[in-house]
Amino acid sequence: MQWGGGVTQLLHLRSAGTSLVLDLADDLLPVVRHWGADLGELGEQDLQELVVASRVAPGDTPFDSADQVSMLPEHARGWLGRPGVEGSRSGRDWSPAFRTSGDDPATVTTERDGTRRVVVRATDATAYLAVEVEIELHPGGLLRTRTTLTNSGEEPYDVGAVRTALPVPERATELLDFAGRHTMERVPQRQPFDIGLHSREVRTGRTGLDAVHLLCAGEPGFGFGHGQVWAVHLGWSGNQTTYAERLFNGSRVLGSGERLEHGELRLAAGESMTTPWTYAAHATGLDEVAGRFHAWLRSRPQHPTRPRPVTLNNWEATYFDHDLGRLTDLVDRGARVGAERFVLDDGWFGGRRDDTTSLGDWVVSEDVWPDGLEPLIEHVHAAGMEFGLWVEPEMVSLDSDLARTHPEWIFSAGGRRGLESRQQHVLDLGHEGAYAHVRDQLLALLDRYDIAYLKWDHNRYLNDAGHTPGGEPGVRAHTLAVYRLMDELLAAHPGLEIESCSAGGGRVDLGVLERTVRVWASDCIDPLERQQIQRGTMLLVPPELVGTHIASGESHTTGRRHDLDFRAGTALWGHLGIEWDLATCSEEELAELGDWVAFHKVHRELLHTGRVVNGDHHDDATWVHGTVAQDRSEALYQVASLRRPVTTGPGRVRLPGLDPALRYRVTLERPGAEPLTAGRGVVPWAVDGIALPGRVLAETGLPVQPMNPEHGQVWRAVAVGPRG
Repeated sequence: MQWGGGVTQLLHLRSAGTSLVLDLADDLLPVVRHWGADLGELGEQDLQELVVASRVAPGDTPFDSADQVSMLPEHARGWLGRPGVEGSRSGRDWSPAFRTSGDDPATVTTERDGTRRVVVRATDATAYLAVEVEIELHPGGLLRTRTTLTNSGEEPYDVGAVRTALPVPERATELLDFAGRHTMERVPQRQPFDIGLHSREVRTGRTGLDAVHLLCAGEPGFGFGHGQVWAVHLGWSGNQTTYAERLFNGSRVLGSGERLEHGELRLAAGESMTTPWTYAAHATGLDEVAGRFHAWLRSRPQHPTRPRPVTLNNWEATYFDHDLGRLTDLVDRGARVGAERFVLDDGWFGGRRDDTTSLGDWVVSEDVWPDGLEPLIEHVHAAGMEFGLWVEPEMVSLDSDLARTHPEWIFSAGGRRGLESRQQHVLDLGHEGAYAHVRDQLLALLDRYDIAYLKWDHNRYLNDAGHTPGGEPGVRAHTLAVYRLMDELLAAHPGLEIESCSAGGGRVDLGVLERTVRVWASDCIDPLERQQIQRGTMLLVPPELVGTHIASGESHTTGRRHDLDFRAGTALWGHLGIEWDLATCSEEELAELGDWVAFHKVHRELLHTGRVVNGDHHDDATWVHGTVAQDRSEALYQVASLRRPVTTGPGRVRLPGLDPALRYRVTLERPGAEPLTAGRGVVPWAVDGIALPGRVLAETGLPVQPMNPEHGQVWRAVAVGPRG
């Protein structure tokens, strides 16, 4: 950090190849003069000249240039795009102009972990508003910021929005974000960064299956390993807006904030609200962007440190058929192949024999489990496995004791309930009674049974989410209540782990990940679909927090059939699980599955602590991704054939992330299969491996062992010494 002097006050924060220069001149909120590549050591004069260099020629009007755009952009300062603060006091005080005060407008501290933290406070004495802007630069280069808005007036203030905006330079001419749907999440989409507003809004009450995930702006054609990229993500699990805006005067910003319904947030006199954190990263290539997010998540004290247990889930094996004998047989077969956790999915409670009833009645079914869950849990523990349980605490079935007793706890707007979806509605946890009901039933389960893990599902949008009896908007209060509920359960049962599942990948964000240690990337376990879903998910979330399961030979969502080596080879890269009726497996399949699980365990530490890399291959019929050890001493890669290449073969594959100064031995790993022998159709290096410098492997690569489409290979690279 460096300060400038005189009238201008400048902050220069540096970390892991990133520089952030903040200008607090003229009592304004922080203006970002540079966010991007490290500028090196800059003296006081350098910083002052940098500010001068960032200013453009004055135009005919003050709006023709945007020299003083703060992180909360203000119309009063000439910003004609989306403002940072929107709201009013009965139609007044809708255009605030904040000013800092005192000789020391910013508090700058260094946290124990090396994080540089800046807090800036400002007020608008006319609008009777105050803000506190928090800015942090993490040692891994991740930037995050949030704002607290306080109503200092005597009349209530209706908040419309509080958004953070970060500038990006003119060379960021291309946008990348993500779309998707159920069973097809994290679909990338690119477009030019044209003049105007590109806004992605969530109005479904949860992060979304079609969530923006990351919004990236970058140099033309940026990829995984090249091109400067600027990216933002909002750590929030409710309604939200993430946007890119380019104005006629040349300004470009990436912004984010909660999306509030009219009247949803009213601040009484002296009351405050704090926005979710906006996370941002600059790097060269998407892999480095991902690395900044992964480093942040892995640095948190709650990040799991023990090996992620291989999980066996019964859903696609038995669905609602909860027969003790069938389930204990599944447990035994799972233990045989190396599973370490068993999760009992939907169907264990109330009258839940199908998906039409009993959500909200979180009591073990006496019909299906007359002796409670103890017999199953005891069998699971005897097999050396942990026990986990599926729940959907925010949902309610109309055919349930809860709905019949407390219909007023169901979201309702305009005197009507929202459209029924998947035979269920949403329980408004903004009602203290509803909150206490769910909390107490879940605590009763956790107190009685030895449950190590909750799979927390969320299968319905929060449409028409009105808080009864008045029907006021309730998504924000509900989201905060969900966070509070998770926090209470975790505090009451230290060691409990929670997975975020929301119709698959519908709640994947850094807000819920403050409380959960796993996200379910998608309800689709088809390995071909999972290639894209997992690649996109892991741009934000490290592999150890992403559930990746080995499914049956025929996908339950797409009907495609795949060999076990492709299914297991695709699931290898995350928090490994199995979701397959193992009673239908042959002895050969069980043996091969056990080999893959054992292979995962041998390499689990590398897979769950290393740097995720992706290859920018010349032909998108072939995908390359992998994990490289932090010290670059070893790496694992998957080379996947998604379809037939136009040429006879896919050509050479270059291996990203290796140390150019080290020599590596590369081998083709074949869990559950016989080693290759030399002959027709076999590339020579794949028989016994090959040793080459990291620079050669990154620049010239190796030819791919021929394979059919929708198959994959695992390559291992181990350092064997310096370049010879």
